Amino acid sequence: MVKRKLGALEKVEADLPNLQHKIRRDPKSYIEDFRAQHYQYESHREIFMAAPSSATDTGIISLRELIDFLAHVADCYPDITKDFGPQLIEMLTQHHLLLEPELREKIVGSLVLLRKKDLLDSATLLQTLFPILITTPSKTLRALIFQKILMELRSSNAKTTNHKLNRTMQTVLFNLVTSDRTSSKGLWAIKLTRELWKRQIWTDAKAVEVMKEACLAENEKVIVGGVRFFLGGDKEREEMEEESSDEEAIDLGRVKHQVGINKKTKKKSRAVEKAKATVQRRERKKNQPHPLNFSALHLLHDPQGFSEGLFSKHLQSSKSKLNLEQKLMVLQLVTRLVGLHKLHIMHLYSYFQKYLTPRQPSVTSILASLAQASHDLVPPDDLEPLILKIANEFVSEASASEVASAGLNAIREICARQPLAMNESLLQDLVMYRKSKDKGVVMAARGLLSLYRDQNPEMLKRRDRGKDASIGLQSGQRKEKRFAEQQVGAIEGLELLEQWKEEERKKRRAEKGLPSDAEDEDEEEDDENDWAAWNVEDDEDSDDSGGWIDVQSDVEIDLSDSDDDQARPAKKAKQTDEGEGTAESQATESKPGPKKPSIATTRILTPADLAKLQELRQEAAVNSLLPGSRRRGGQAPDGPRHAEDPLTAAEIEGLAALSAGKQTREERIAHAKEGKPDRTEYKSVTARRKEKKESQGKSTTNKEKARKKNFLMTLGKAKSKNKRSLVETRAVLRAHQDRQKRGGRRGNLGSRT
Repeated sequence: MVKRKLGALEKVEADLPNLQHKIRRDPKSYIEDFRAQHYQYESHREIFMAAPSSATDTGIISLRELIDFLAHVADCYPDITKDFGPQLIEMLTQHHLLLEPELREKIVGSLVLLRKKDLLDSATLLQTLFPILITTPSKTLRALIFQKILMELRSSNAKTTNHKLNRTMQTVLFNLVTSDRTSSKGLWAIKLTRELWKRQIWTDAKAVEVMKEACLAENEKVIVGGVRFFLGGDKEREEMEEESSDEEAIDLGRVKHQVGINKKTKKKSRAVEKAKATVQRRERKKNQPHPLNFSALHLLHDPQGFSEGLFSKHLQSSKSKLNLEQKLMVLQLVTRLVGLHKLHIMHLYSYFQKYLTPRQPSVTSILASLAQASHDLVPPDDLEPLILKIANEFVSEASASEVASAGLNAIREICARQPLAMNESLLQDLVMYRKSKDKGVVMAARGLLSLYRDQNPEMLKRRDRGKDASIGLQSGQRKEKRFAEQQVGAIEGLELLEQWKEEERKKRRAEKGLPSDAEDEDEEEDDENDWAAWNVEDDEDSDDSGGWIDVQSDVEIDLSDSDDDQARPAKKAKQTDEGEGTAESQATESKPGPKKPSIATTRILTPADLAKLQELRQEAAVNSLLPGSRRRGGQAPDGPRHAEDPLTAAEIEGLAALSAGKQTREERIAHAKEGKPDRTEYKSVTARRKEKKESQGKSTTNKEKARKKNFLMTLGKAKSKNKRSLVETRAVLRAHQDRQKRGGRRGNLGSRT
């Protein structure tokens, strides 16, 4: 009797896939068969819920197959299966610790399938799976549920942002982190938030608040996870965006060629259609506007309170359980917040005093953090003792070259952010290290020298100021920046455009035979030509462009006349005092007061001017990267890198990190290739031809295939050559001579002539 039941059961299980296909095609005709299977499922479920621990293997297998069957066809009979989803949720929630692994995975997969069929709500699914994620001891189940939760949140935000679901989930994660700060369960909130942030699904301040609370937790793993998010989450998002945009493009021509030469099947035609759809989707994505993504550090609600809490709880407190590496990460986050938002934390700079010694482990990271914590609103009295201690501890004749270069680089980075923290006598002593024998020390000292040539050349000796700084001091352009003084906003690179325009005017005057200081009467015509020559499709026929030209020319005429009238006496004075050549006359001549206003205030920039400005910016950026440029690495001492980008320990180490004794051969080769990004790998002509053929989807020739043929396959042909008679050999040789005379098998000699 038992064998008969098992046989019938196996027959029913074997018929379930066929019945599933039949129901999908015609649900009304097979409703009775579905009711029978649903009745079987109810019976097995009641037996299992009555005694889950004593369920037999046969009953579990049958229940698993029936759950899978009902999940696939539940949308065909929504009235009958309205309780199917809640029953699966009850079974998984109450007995997930006792369920057999395959049955457990099948229930989770069935719930996700019901969600795809809109038979289950997204919030209900996530509220069911997330508590199991943080409580189950099974690794496989945790990995499965985490993947399903992530996939559900991605699909829910695919077309439009589901704000309600996102707020609900973020509130759950926030409560998970804040409810028990000593528990490690907050790691799941960190993993989920970081993954969604990387995929640009969550980009709001609520997600940042979750990670902020994780940083203020008491569990070491949760703290490190939150800190790493703020230090590297934005970089991961940028890298993932670059990977998605740099995907290998699909060559439609190659796909069609392969389909044309091979046997035509429905599968290949579907591949062509799929490739077309992919290309069209990428084109639409290119045309879409780029999303405005704010950094996680900018989305913080209270950066001052957050940084103070991190500093007092994890760095100052003696009860902190973090090791040195973890404390360095927290310190890096605190100092980056201080530098980015220009904060001030009591006792932060005195905290660095005991760590500024060459014997301190990871001292370059501490120096980098100190430089990050410096900004122009920090009182110079707080930074001056630290610079003095770095100079005394690191920079001396008895120090190793790596130690001295690291100290000089750290001082330069601090002074780049707050130039007033440097003492004049100390600066002159440090600048003298540019005569050292070590290249790293020389470069670090030169960097400090070039910094103060730009920032405050008066602190340098006259022989160290350089030509540009001396002229700037005489003309009044280089002045010492006062404490908390803010620069006036201007267009970046505008001085490059002014210099280029001045050179172009001098060339035109030289071509006409006029003196270099003569008035350029054709300047207005050139501006009108710039507007006319610039073809903009949207503004070709608009009347506004003409109006703009009139306003521009009027302003230029008025201002140029007044400027020239004021400038002529100065030019005459220059001619009269030319023999004397005193510094006072040069200063008055080059002083840029009201006589020479900026180009942005005297005229309206044409589209051609803006295009040339962009070109000059790129050229200046390229020139700054060249070996002979004044600022190596293309980074201005007071540029935006100090405000936005982090400072690493490798930048503090400088050339010491690139010393040959500490690098392997592979590292030296990789460093050498960094300076030659455009150089491709050497390949022979044959290899390039082969690569070109493969890219075009072409195959190899018969001769190339014969070379790769197995030796045993060619053995028979080689033996047959030895068995030829003299008559057969003579016929082969004659045929070979004939082929040579006519230029091969195709007779190419005749076509050449």
